[in-house]
Amino acid sequence: MTGPVVRDLAALDGAVYAAVAATDTPTLDAGLRALSRAADHSKINLSIAAALALAPGRWRRAGLAGAASVAAASFTANLLGKHLVRRPRPDREAARVVVNRHVPMPTSASFPSGHTASAFALATAVGTLLPVTATPLTLLACAVGYSRVHTGVHYPGDVLAGALLGTTCAGAVLATGRRWAAPG
Repeated sequence: MTGPVVRDLAALDGAVYAAVAATDTPTLDAGLRALSRAADHSKINLSIAAALALAPGRWRRAGLAGAASVAAASFTANLLGKHLVRRPRPDREAARVVVNRHVPMPTSASFPSGHTASAFALATAVGTLLPVTATPLTLLACAVGYSRVHTGVHYPGDVLAGALLGTTCAGAVLATGRRWAAPG
């Protein structure tokens, strides 16, 4: 049973990837390419976490929890997930991903998306502790994830797995102690 299900999911994943590649979006290409590059090495996530950590009280705790969650998600995605699954990157030339969308193709495995895992880790941790930030950070995380498919370096399934992994890592970080949620 799992063989046919996995084959069907892989076919769906490839079809969605191909549909994104085939959709002409010239007004979005430069912005999504820039967002994808800005998210390299968790630059966006760690910048937000650092800015929050400079403020007192709940904001500082949220920034620290966000940074810890990004670290946990990055470690889990890039040093564990990619080495265990070893899914090859998509062939964006075969899918005819528009060259104007291209970012450098990473040499690491495709599954899961580390960019997405880190973005969702930050959104979940900070959004839980500072609910006013939940929607904008989640929208940013979704945009980062989509940008990775749009630029041709990930399948949609890699991004979905990264989102789940990042959310789970943030939950684990937040569960490590009540001090994240302490008043003040």
